[in-house]
Order: sequence, then structure tokens, then C-alpha cells
Amino acid sequence: MKTATRPEAPRSRRPVPPAAPPVRHDQGLRGRLRRVRKWNVPAGIASLVWLVIVGLPLYVLVLATLRDRDAYYDEGSLSAPTGLTLDNYRTVLESDFFTYLLNTAIVTVATAAVVVVLSVCVGYTVVRTMSRTSQRIFQFFLLGLAIPAQAVIIPIYLLITQLNLYDSLLAIILPTSAFCLPVCVLILAGTMRDIEEEMYESMALEGAGQARVLLQLVVPLSRGGISTVAVYAALQAWNNFLFPLILTQSRESRVLTLGLYDYVGQFRVDIPALLAAVVLSIVPIFVVYLFARRQLINGLMGVGGR
Repeated sequence: MKTATRPEAPRSRRPVPPAAPPVRHDQGLRGRLRRVRKWNVPAGIASLVWLVIVGLPLYVLVLATLRDRDAYYDEGSLSAPTGLTLDNYRTVLESDFFTYLLNTAIVTVATAAVVVVLSVCVGYTVVRTMSRTSQRIFQFFLLGLAIPAQAVIIPIYLLITQLNLYDSLLAIILPTSAFCLPVCVLILAGTMRDIEEEMYESMALEGAGQARVLLQLVVPLSRGGISTVAVYAALQAWNNFLFPLILTQSRESRVLTLGLYDYVGQFRVDIPALLAAVVLSIVPIFVVYLFARRQLINGLMGVGGR
């Protein structure tokens, strides 16, 4: 009698890994060439050219401040220096440089503060008031973009003289702030238009007045535009030359841009000391720009995109 046998279970087979593709000797070279093609070679060359264009004048500027005046005139500005010295910086610091620096700082801070306060108020009024009067005010401010300061310097001089502000720092602050306002109002008006209407409605439902809406809603949400306005006004005030030249006279009211005349004589110019004063006057505003350049560029790009 035959007994039934249980069929054996099929044995599990391990999966056979696929065969590796044959290694080609030129694969590494092609991969490197493919990565090279992804590089933007023309942009890299253009960047190097631009770096040379920007860096060479800066190199000549700093190098000239470290050379003696006689050696600078005898050897030329582009020749390799035979010796370096800090006497030019010492000459600048021992003069009235700190007085000019303090006056420039006062003018810059005051101008930025005046411009920020006025442009925030005007921008808020233009954005939230849809009346014809507010639009006329906005157009009036934009008209200032087409008026150069050189065209109205004589009326400004007569007005400052009649107000008994001639030869004072306030004579520089007021017109500088006025000519910064058109661009700053345009920037802040564009920034405030990005605030959602529902936020204004929620503040109105809570019973908030216009002052509370401005301080608690508009100003916090417009910090980027306000930073841009402050940096722009500070740069304009720091580099201003026309208004200090026409509206001030004494050494006590001079700013850095006019203080450079101290190194210009009747028959000879002390170029190394003059350039040393230029370098020292650039450093403070350059440091401020390094920390605030992102806000400035983003704010200006936002206005251009509208």
C-alpha cells in the first residue's frame, strides 16, 4: 500500500543582482565636461572684469593715502611705493576732521528722522484717503522728482536768508529733507498698498482711530520700506555738497564734503592727505550701507515692480 507523500515546497531563490554596466574609460571626462558646461563662463569673465574696474581705483586710492606727498609727486600715482607711512591719516585726524564728522552726523540723523516721519504720514494719507485732494498732494510730491536742486538753489538761498538760518546746520537739513521726500513718499506709498484691506477693517471693528492704526498696524508692517527710506535719506545727507557749499560759510558749520577744501591750497594740492580724508569720510557710511543694503535694494525693487 502506497502512502501519499507531501510535495516539497519550492526553495526560495535569492534575487540575482543585475549585471553592472561596463565601465567606460571616458565617463569621468565626460562628466567633468558636462559640469563645466553648466558654468556660466561669460558671466564669470564679466564679473572678473567688473572686479578689476572697481578694485583698481580703490587700490590706487588706499595706496596713495599711505605714501609721502613728495614721493607721490615724484614717483607718480601708479608706481610701486618705496615706503609706506600713516602721516597723512595723522594729519587729517589732527585737523578739524572730528568737528566736520560731528556736523555731518547731526545733519544725517536729523534729515533721516524728518524724512521718515513726514513720508510715513504722507504715504499713509495717500493710500488710505481716496479723495481728489490726496491724489493731488501725491502728484505734487512726485513733481519734485523732475526738479533738480541746481535749478532752485537761488530761491532756496533767499528763503534761508530771510528765515535767518544761513550758516547753520538747519539750513542744510531742511532743503535736503525736502528733496528726499518725493522718492521716499513713492517708496512708502507702494509699501503701504501691500497691506491687506481686511487688517484695516479688523482694526476699525475694534474701534481703533487713525493714529492707532498708523502706529500699531501700518508702521510695523512697513518696516522694510521705512528702513529703505531712512538709508536713502542718510546717504543723500551724508554725500550732500551743494547745500552746504551755498548755505554755510564758517568752519563751525562745515561738513565732511566741505572739509576736503582744507587740503586744497592756492598753488598746490596735498593729494595724499586729501585722499586720506576721503577714505576716513567713507568708512562710517560704508559700514551703515553694509548692514542696510538688503533693505535698500529690496525696497527700491519693490517700487520698480509696481
